[in-house]
Amino acid sequence: NPFPSDAIAWYREAFVPIRHSAPRAQLPPGLVPDPLVPFVDPYTGDPVRQPKWSGNHLEGSRFGGGRFDLWRSHHQPLWIDVHAPRDLPAGVYQGKVSVRAKGVEPVSMPIEIEVWDFELPEGPTHQNHFGPVSRIASYYGLKSASPEFEVLEDRYSAMLADHRINPAIPHRLLPSPDENGKVSFPAEVDAKLTEFVGRYHVTDFDIPHAPFGDPFGKDREKVLNFYRSWYEYLEGKGWADRAYLYMQDEPNDATAYEHVRDMGALVAEADPDIRKLVVEQTYTQDPEWVDIDEAIDIWCPLFGFIDEGTIQDALNRGDEVWSYSALIQTAPDYHPNYEEVKDDLPPFWQIDFPSIHYRIGPWINRRYGITGLLYWSTVYWGSPDRNPWDDPGFRVRWNGDGFLMYPGIDAGIEGPVASIRLKNLRDGMEDYEYFALLASLGGEDVVKEIVGEAVPTWGSFTQDAEELYELRRRMAEAIVDLSEPPTE
Repeated sequence: NPFPSDAIAWYREAFVPIRHSAPRAQLPPGLVPDPLVPFVDPYTGDPVRQPKWSGNHLEGSRFGGGRFDLWRSHHQPLWIDVHAPRDLPAGVYQGKVSVRAKGVEPVSMPIEIEVWDFELPEGPTHQNHFGPVSRIASYYGLKSASPEFEVLEDRYSAMLADHRINPAIPHRLLPSPDENGKVSFPAEVDAKLTEFVGRYHVTDFDIPHAPFGDPFGKDREKVLNFYRSWYEYLEGKGWADRAYLYMQDEPNDATAYEHVRDMGALVAEADPDIRKLVVEQTYTQDPEWVDIDEAIDIWCPLFGFIDEGTIQDALNRGDEVWSYSALIQTAPDYHPNYEEVKDDLPPFWQIDFPSIHYRIGPWINRRYGITGLLYWSTVYWGSPDRNPWDDPGFRVRWNGDGFLMYPGIDAGIEGPVASIRLKNLRDGMEDYEYFALLASLGGEDVVKEIVGEAVPTWGSFTQDAEELYELRRRMAEAIVDLSEPPTE
């Protein structure tokens, strides 16, 4: 077996109850597979066992991995992740999967794995922001300054990084400003930040918000000093080109627009090169509101708010555009082409939709020249906390909204449990690496053709996962062909 033992991971798909369907849900209420319980605890190396009776009580965790009971007429899906080590020669590798059960002859099926002759970068090319994981402290009953929480925070960060999501810089690593607002980075602080960025292949750096209450009044100079010192540090580290300030979330009224305008001017005064991200579409909700174009460097519309014309205008001005998902939201009536798109449905990030909705986002982004992806949380399990294994509904019916990882407590794991949705998102992020690599080799036209087949528009993306696999194969073949040296 040329694959090392840690290159193959087995999971049992657990089921969560969907009691109240999300609006427009494509899957009915009932038990839906989403958490992926590993066969082996990644932190202890011990098998993850299902509970067993001992005397008159059960021992063990609620959810097990590799050995499980399967009732007649029921089914149990499994998930296998295979990671190709970087030094593994390209080629086709063959093996088999065997299933054994008491009183039944073993059943085997052949599998074939093709390893391509190119590598993907360790960190994500597609820019992204998925929020901090710090809120897990309350669920686990830990203080955020405790050593136990730091271990958990790192494990959740590692899982995000393993799926091409940039983990947020932990608060414990961020230095505090002095009395004048300036931030210093002594050797110890710099070393810890550098280690975190390197270990988790962080490619996008979210600049912290200036922690002052009156940025336009008595704290103005402190705010300027804060952002200047941060950006100076990031420039010195070579991280400034993908650093950004998440300046404002969803400015949905005239007052919020004025705040964006004013804060954008203040941050630009601190350093005009700081990229300012605002979660807003590339057209205004109300033409009577102030113009905020000059205040924003990165726009971020919902998938269903995407408008090709105004996005292209923003790109032509030198701005960038990201996208995001939240709840079940379609095109608003102030969309520039509302009559054309009012019945279109974008991907929705809910458990009771096909998992391709989580994979297709990077394809939609590539189709429109969008270079980043944003999500509001990967670990929002409610406020107050609820157990997502039993109740995955955010505000009752938004199933899975705000989380992509489960707390591992119910599987006896001191860390996160991945979801099927996170795995599909990872596949989409890997697809984007194919776009970038193929384009860098002179295959931009091929990328556009392939992406256009999968995503004619954001409201008409393919629902066929097999089609995406075939399109990815075509890209891989093109990458290999273009990578070969020309023959004389």
